[in-house]
Amino acid sequence: MSDPIVVIPARMAATRLPNKPLADIHGKPMIVHVWQRALESGVGRVLVATDSADIARAVEAAGGEAVMTRADHPSGSDRVFEAVEKADPDGRHDIVVNLQGDFPTIDPRAIAVSVLPLADPAVDIATLAAVIVDEDEMTAPSVVKLVGTEIAPGRMRALYFTRARAPTGPGPLYHHVGLYAYRRRALARFVSLPPSPLEIREKLEQLRAIEAGMRIDVGVIDHVPRGVDTPGDLVLARELLRA
Repeated sequence: MSDPIVVIPARMAATRLPNKPLADIHGKPMIVHVWQRALESGVGRVLVATDSADIARAVEAAGGEAVMTRADHPSGSDRVFEAVEKADPDGRHDIVVNLQGDFPTIDPRAIAVSVLPLADPAVDIATLAAVIVDEDEMTAPSVVKLVGTEIAPGRMRALYFTRARAPTGPGPLYHHVGLYAYRRRALARFVSLPPSPLEIREKLEQLRAIEAGMRIDVGVIDHVPRGVDTPGDLVLARELLRA
């Protein structure tokens, strides 16, 4: 039996939306909304990993669990690993879900789907994708595309991730959703690896795992959760979460 933990990395370093994790959405900080979505998923224990005392206080005031981490982590994955090692030094939690702290409107069911591919012991990492329906997104470099092969209904094996339009030819294109579920040992291996050539070239962290021969399977969902990066995104999130 697996025992997953959801870890939400959060820091104050956003430039387009200063103090983003504490942005107010109907009387609650955005990070608290994300924490609530994670709880609603029913996946398991939830904690917020942060280098900000203000974020930690906001989470704890809502009844959540926060772990203070170093400020110099190069990525959210490194912050998540430090937090889970601190919070669970005995290794009870064997699956670690890395949920971005700017997904206040994510459907909790999508978080639950992210862990399902790990029922297969051959899978190291699981993530999500959705079919692209917007023509502009098919060529937008800001939209990361999954190149994969279907291995079961609603499940794919990742072969590559790219900012380019791919693959060519007729058929659907898939928008990668940046939510990951790692086996604990796979996360430990991943953060120990140096950035890989394709990761540096595409600026996509998950290519480090692909280049190292780690298997990533993908749960296909019917929508793309929208992150909050700009003031306009925050307005939209407030509309979507209006009671």
